[in-house]
Amino acid sequence: MSPQRIYLDYNATAPLLPAVRDAMVEAMALSGNASSIHAEGRAARHAIEAARNAVAELMGVRTRDVTFTASGTEAANLVLTPSLGDGGAPLSRLFVTAAEHPCVLQGHRFPESAVSSVPVLADGRIDLVALKAMLAECSGDRVLLALQAANNETGVIQPVAEAAALVHAAGGLVVCDAVQAAGRIDLRELWADAVFISAHKIGGPKGAAALAFANVRLHISDALVRGGGQEKGLRAGTENVAAIAGFGVAAKAALETRDAEMTRLAILRDALEAKVADEFADAVFFGQGAVRLAQTSAFAIPGVAAETLLIALDLGGIAVSSGSACSSGKVQPSHVLRAMGVAPELAKGALRISLGAGSQVSDVDAFCGQLGKSVRNIRSRLVKTAA
Repeated sequence: MSPQRIYLDYNATAPLLPAVRDAMVEAMALSGNASSIHAEGRAARHAIEAARNAVAELMGVRTRDVTFTASGTEAANLVLTPSLGDGGAPLSRLFVTAAEHPCVLQGHRFPESAVSSVPVLADGRIDLVALKAMLAECSGDRVLLALQAANNETGVIQPVAEAAALVHAAGGLVVCDAVQAAGRIDLRELWADAVFISAHKIGGPKGAAALAFANVRLHISDALVRGGGQEKGLRAGTENVAAIAGFGVAAKAALETRDAEMTRLAILRDALEAKVADEFADAVFFGQGAVRLAQTSAFAIPGVAAETLLIALDLGGIAVSSGSACSSGKVQPSHVLRAMGVAPELAKGALRISLGAGSQVSDVDAFCGQLGKSVRNIRSRLVKTAA
């Protein structure tokens, strides 16, 4: 029998919760189309609306302001458009931080000439002074700011409410990618005009996500997926009832367990970082000076390439991620770490450890033990090669 693997990559995706799986199996037995008015159709509609209510509770918005999509990426593509409006002047500029997720950096529908990058500080937080200056320079334009609630690589929590106050004072709007923040911080404190989350980050299924309007006057006039008018015309197509039902169960569980889980996982994360720092005094933890998600740690050990370390850890039965992205077989430094001013050679060694519902003290101990063994072996080979 092969040894049990240890999964420490919850920011990539969380394993499906047993209750979610059960709800999805039950929903798969619903034979009706949710747009039909007969009993079978009403049963499917009931499952969708129950899930919509649970997701709205997690997001802190009205139930009717939640639109289901197939992914966070789709939600970003849908909402980041000049046609997003609230009855006021049309949007003419898009501000994004240099550390946003690719679905925001590449998924918007503004012309490139209308897009500006807002810098982040060395700890990964948005530079509010720079944002205020940029807003003043664009006083003749109406701005939409896209800002993550929490970074997927470093776990750094952005001061969304403070940034939103600046943008709102200048007459603009704010869209918040809360995919990594859902179930980990209180989304009601963001004060963004629109927020989107994804089911599979909170123990729900892949293929379900939600966009919510916190500003009740918001609307979008150019939907991406047009057709039968489902989701109030914002997302046409027959709904994925099973995935949406699972999303609802995951949202309910995330809200109920959030505070206790984050307290528990913060203890594990801090213990992990202490062990790493104790064994490797030269380890660099990214975003450590900022408020971070309680279950995320990103660090690098100088001179140790992430791709080599990832393979060694994987062979040792441990799944983690790198802060680097691969393109055409060549490892490139993370754009997030580059925006934070991290040196390319150090960024190439970045690891991301993200904990979740199944994480235990034994997992942290096993990871730290395997990390130490792997780094020592890698450094030993490097010394022999150099000799």
